Amino acid sequence: MNTVSRELAALTTPCLLVDYARLEANVLDMSRRLAAHGVRFRPHVKTHKCVPIAELMRRSAPHFVGITVSTLREAEYFAAAGFHDILYGVSIFPGRFERAARLLRDSVRLTLILDDLEIAAALHQFLTTERLRAAVMIELDVDGHRAGLEPKDPAVLELARLLDSASSIDFRGVMTHAGESYLCRGVAEIAEHAERERAGVVQAANAIREAGVVCHEVSVGSTPTARYARDLSGVTEVRPGVFAFYDLVQAGIGACQREEIALSVLTTVIGHKRSHRRLLIDAGALALSKDRGTAQQPEDFGFGVVIDADTGLEKAGLVVTLANQEHGIIDLPPGLTLEDFPIGTRLRILPNHACMTAAAHDHYHVLSPTGTIVDDWGRCNRW
Repeated sequence: MNTVSRELAALTTPCLLVDYARLEANVLDMSRRLAAHGVRFRPHVKTHKCVPIAELMRRSAPHFVGITVSTLREAEYFAAAGFHDILYGVSIFPGRFERAARLLRDSVRLTLILDDLEIAAALHQFLTTERLRAAVMIELDVDGHRAGLEPKDPAVLELARLLDSASSIDFRGVMTHAGESYLCRGVAEIAEHAERERAGVVQAANAIREAGVVCHEVSVGSTPTARYARDLSGVTEVRPGVFAFYDLVQAGIGACQREEIALSVLTTVIGHKRSHRRLLIDAGALALSKDRGTAQQPEDFGFGVVIDADTGLEKAGLVVTLANQEHGIIDLPPGLTLEDFPIGTRLRILPNHACMTAAAHDHYHVLSPTGTIVDDWGRCNRW
């Protein structure tokens, strides 16, 4: 039977654990890397959505300038905690104008992003009516990942001119997120993708300047490219997010090592399926998520890697092979028996996608290097 600290044994499972030493090391590593490039640090808080973690980032990085959020709920939550320089990293649209305006009225420096002329015109009209002024950036798409204009699209200059001429708008510059970096394999590919990201936004920014419009900011994102960029010339700020925790997808592309993953889910063995040599655990799809981000990678980790509850070391290559709503299933390989994992055994699961896994929970239990619980941190959820 495995041993487990009294603190872990007392927790109700499933629940989230954060290894503080790994978290702090990840934050300091990213801070040092970006400082070496001379760029400002605007971390994305959508992964952790937690004020103490954002505060750790702020005090660990002298070049910290503010945060990036993915929901207005996050913006409100962090603004209430004293974070007043916020980039809302999702395209603004009229249905969210009023909610954004409430933050502006509360003296939050909320920067909005968009990639559409009609939305820009509508935003200007709304802000003028409300007697407000907002900072706005143009979203660019450097790798065919999601929203944004391609850097060479003539609409970039047209949009920049419109935003620059709008009296209610403080046009700040261009931003992008290199989401396709998640398809890279290894540091060399990530570094090449980082250069593609940098070159695209800098090219657009220079074209805007040559057209006579001031372009203050050139903002890039993505944890892999932030960590392994060789050159960030022309970039003013970087917005990595999942680096705080990392996860198995990041490990699979070479953006981190599995030993750097700071987030795990504590779970309990609740049953044995003897006919199939399976363990049943109480961390299912709602606790782990059903993200199968490693399925297309060289190593498929199912729904998460099993590690020892106390030591954090991997358990003989075990993974969560199936996930139902409240049940997780672990198939035992040859050499292990059900008796090695009595009912009541505590295990931890490293997540495929830290953002999705954390979203199912409302707080973190913070682990010290000795495996004791030293704090509990709340987080915000929803939109």
